[in-house]
Amino acid sequence: MERPMILDVLKFPDPRLRQKGRPVARVTAELRELAQNMLETMYAENGIGLAAPQVGESVRLLVIDTRSRKGGDGPEDDDRTDLERGVAQPLIAFNPEIVRRLDKTTYDEGCLSVPGFYESVERAQFVEIRCLGADGNEMVIQTDGLLAICLQHEIDHLDGKLFIDRLSVIKSTRIKNRIKKFGYPSAEEVREDLRRKRASDDDDADERAL
Repeated sequence: MERPMILDVLKFPDPRLRQKGRPVARVTAELRELAQNMLETMYAENGIGLAAPQVGESVRLLVIDTRSRKGGDGPEDDDRTDLERGVAQPLIAFNPEIVRRLDKTTYDEGCLSVPGFYESVERAQFVEIRCLGADGNEMVIQTDGLLAICLQHEIDHLDGKLFIDRLSVIKSTRIKNRIKKFGYPSAEEVREDLRRKRASDDDDADERAL
């Protein structure tokens, strides 16, 4: 396999983001190469998840890595739950399907396809996922925490849905109209928004996007 390459990430309102991913009949070498390119792109963009439609490929494939990137390897550098730590990452999943959801949680989500915007989204706290791994074998994933949130976010992409579609009509319309009229905020504007959010929430906002 050639060295993984960085792909272009589509941005809203690109209509290709609304196309549903096609199921994968068989995990081929070409699809495994696509998955590696997606991982390379995700890391380059400081993301924790990426779905194939975000790079213009309408197939049901997602990649995820929610592990800390602070550079440490001790317990204090890993805030994942026990269930999250039980899932090998980076995760490559073909044809992921949610077969069980439990409880509710909220998280301030961002998205590589809607850069610079972070909003609180309600998701299931626990999910059970069935999918195919990079080797083509079936996997069952049971997880909670950030990994569960990220899986739900990326599966939405496979169905042509963005996280801003899960906001209230008023909030979603305001964001979409702002993007269409003014484009995306600059890096400095994003940093300032995050500083304000940290100050108002008295917490550290996660700058990584799903």
